[in-house]
Amino acid sequence: MARNRKTQFSIEAAKTLLRSAGLRCTAARIAVIQSLADHQTPLSPMEVADDLAEFGFDKSTIYRSLTELDESGLVTRLDLGDSVRRFELLPQDAQGNSGHPHFMCVDCGQVTCLSGFHIELVPDKSGQKLPGQFGEVLIKGHCNACL
Repeated sequence: MARNRKTQFSIEAAKTLLRSAGLRCTAARIAVIQSLADHQTPLSPMEVADDLAEFGFDKSTIYRSLTELDESGLVTRLDLGDSVRRFELLPQDAQGNSGHPHFMCVDCGQVTCLSGFHIELVPDKSGQKLPGQFGEVLIKGHCNACL
């Protein structure tokens, strides 16, 4: 029961991605990949379920698919501190994280991918070193709609 509406990610591309990760090509996994690919922002499991409601997948199937895709490295789960797990499809060359920062509005909670940006931390005169490697970068502020 793959998607019939227009999508940016073809069924064959989704199947290739799933096979490359050693996963079976189920209709739910294909639809979840297509849903994530069609959005320019990380989605919660509820948002994915709402997007795919017309196809009759139950919410537990959607959540299980998201978890399996995350564990396989095809999708990353973002925990942005607001108790809402969000997922996004990783670029094919990603190393387990999205590789771009995210912006979260502190008023409405909207999360936006900042795909065209990168963050570089440069030490000040203290010469202090980072305590580890970055997994994800979140910038919080007020979106244009809430200003």
